[in-house]
Amino acid sequence: MMERVLVTGGGGFLGSALVRRLLDQGCTVKVAGRHRYEQVERWGARCLVGDIGDKDFTARACRDIDTVFHVAAKAGIWGSWREYRRVNIEGTINIADSCRLNGVGCLVYTSTPSVVFERASIEGGDESLGYAKKFLCGYAESKVAAERYLLENQDESLRVCALRPHLIWGPGDPHLIPRLIERGRKGELKIVGDGRNKVDITYVDNAAHAHVLAAKSLHQSSRISGQAYFIGQERPVYLWNWINDLYRELGIAQLEKKVPLAPAYLAGWLLETIHRLAMLKKEPRMTRFLALQLACSHYFSHQRATKDFGYEPLITIEEGTQRLLASLT
Repeated sequence: MMERVLVTGGGGFLGSALVRRLLDQGCTVKVAGRHRYEQVERWGARCLVGDIGDKDFTARACRDIDTVFHVAAKAGIWGSWREYRRVNIEGTINIADSCRLNGVGCLVYTSTPSVVFERASIEGGDESLGYAKKFLCGYAESKVAAERYLLENQDESLRVCALRPHLIWGPGDPHLIPRLIERGRKGELKIVGDGRNKVDITYVDNAAHAHVLAAKSLHQSSRISGQAYFIGQERPVYLWNWINDLYRELGIAQLEKKVPLAPAYLAGWLLETIHRLAMLKKEPRMTRFLALQLACSHYFSHQRATKDFGYEPLITIEEGTQRLLASLT
C-alpha cells in the first residue's frame, strides 16, 4: 500500500503536480531537491534539501518511505557529460541503493522517449523499440544508462518501472511553453522540415496520473516491474500546427517560413562546435538533436500502459489548451 512517499525533484514542473496528486490521495509526502519549495510545503509536503549525487543524503531521504518517485534529473540538451553522469546516472544509482538500504519496496522512474530516438522518425512506436546506440546529447545518453540500470536490477525486494512521458506541458510549464512564446514573439522560430511531422505531447496532470497508477500497480504485484512505458495524450498532434494554434490565441504571428532539415542540422553542428571551442555554457540556439526533434515525427503507442495499469488521459488536448491559455492571459 502506498502511504509514505518520496518525490525527488518534487519542486519541479512534473514533480510538483505529482506531489499535489499524492497529497490529495492522503499520502504523506517528502520532497528531495536542491532547494526548499514553499509552494509544496504550503500544500503539506516536507522538503529535504540536498543533492542526489550525495549517498548520505539519499539514504536519509529514503528513510521511513514505502514508495519513491524518482523525477529529478539534469534535463536539457546542452551541458557537460560529467554533470549528466553525476546527476542522471550516479544520482539514480544512489536512489536505488538507498531504497534497498531502507527497505523501500517500489520505485517509479521518470524516463524519456529520447532513450529510443536514433535520428529517424518514429510513428506509433511501442516498447519493443531498442535503446538508441548513437547520441547527440548527454541527456538522452545518461537517461538510457539510468533506465537500463534500474530495470535490469529490479527484483522482488525493489519493484521498478520506468515511464516515458513526451513533451510535458500545461499551466506553470517553465521550459517548453515559455521558450516557444519567447522565440515566437522575437520572430526567431522557423518551421524545420516540411511542417507535417507529428509528435506526442503530455499534459502535466496526465503525466502525474500515470505515475500514481504505475506505483499502485507495483504495490499490487510485480507484473509491471522491469518494464518501461510510453505516456502521452489521446492522439499525437502536428507539431507546427499545434504551435501556430497557440500563437494565434496569444496574438503571435503565424509561422510560415520553412528551413529544410539538412541546413538546420548543419547549423546545429556549427553552433555546437563554436560553443565547445569557446567553452560557452549557454545552450546554442540550434543543435543537431533539436533540429531532428523539430523536423521528425516522434509519437508512440500508449496501449501497453493502458493494458498494464489502466492509464488513460484525464485531461484532453482541448481542455488542457484552454487551461494553459487561461493561465497565460
